[in-house]
Amino acid sequence: MRFYIVDVFAESRYSGNQLAVFRDCARLTTKSMQRIAQEMHYSETTFITSEEPRNGGYDVRVFTPAHELPFAGHPTLGTAFIIQSQIVGQPAAKIMLNMKVGQIPVAFSYRKGNPDILWMRQKTPTFGKTFEKSQIAKILGLKVSDLDQKLPVMLVSTGVPFVVVPLRTLKAIRGIKLDLVALRKLLHETKSTVILVFSPETYLKENDLNVRVLGVPEVIPEDPATGSGNGCLAAYLVRERYFGTDNIDIKVEQGYEINRRSLLLLRARQATHGIEVDVGGRVQFIAKGEFPE
Repeated sequence: MRFYIVDVFAESRYSGNQLAVFRDCARLTTKSMQRIAQEMHYSETTFITSEEPRNGGYDVRVFTPAHELPFAGHPTLGTAFIIQSQIVGQPAAKIMLNMKVGQIPVAFSYRKGNPDILWMRQKTPTFGKTFEKSQIAKILGLKVSDLDQKLPVMLVSTGVPFVVVPLRTLKAIRGIKLDLVALRKLLHETKSTVILVFSPETYLKENDLNVRVLGVPEVIPEDPATGSGNGCLAAYLVRERYFGTDNIDIKVEQGYEINRRSLLLLRARQATHGIEVDVGGRVQFIAKGEFPE
């Protein structure tokens, strides 16, 4: 089986979120895909199970080393990049991925004939319960005053649920010391694997927000670039009118605290049927190979 390694949301090689993409996977069983994802040991591995479009899109399955996901952000962009470059073989304005959460369209922009920014339109977000700030401050090892008192801590999902936490400063972002017992309890209750915190203070002045996505050591200790989570964040920002408008077009930095500097682009707007969310970024091609069957 042929596979490819790509780096998603990366402005330079190995700075974003790496991904293994397999093709020619129609005959693989779920058990085989799960085993391969364990062996590859990336945060996610994707499997293209149709070399030709079905119902207008390519069938794609996403696995972590532990289980299958209905949707994930950087695997969506990385897989669409491989479909365009290795299967379609010519510039395409849009490629549709058929995932467990439904169809996800990925739009392409090009520079000198090569893919530049890829944009994925996420599913209409849903908003869940809110949490006491004292509970979240304890989990993060921060003071309640480190959280933005004007905004809620809220569960948001565009296919994968995230607890979104507004912090006030970069000092708070850097000062997080997780209470892993309390965090495990929260993630179990919300069916999440990580928690997303953000701050209006950034390392680079041209960026609008700094984000950290944190989990537990046995699953994902810290994610350098999270497309699904930042999609939830974009919906949250519009819902709460964080920037004072019903639409946003912003740059988000992530992974700085673990020296994996990533850049994600977020667009979202309030529409009649709900909030529309697009998450964009660049994809770097790293390597290709063959996997023994």
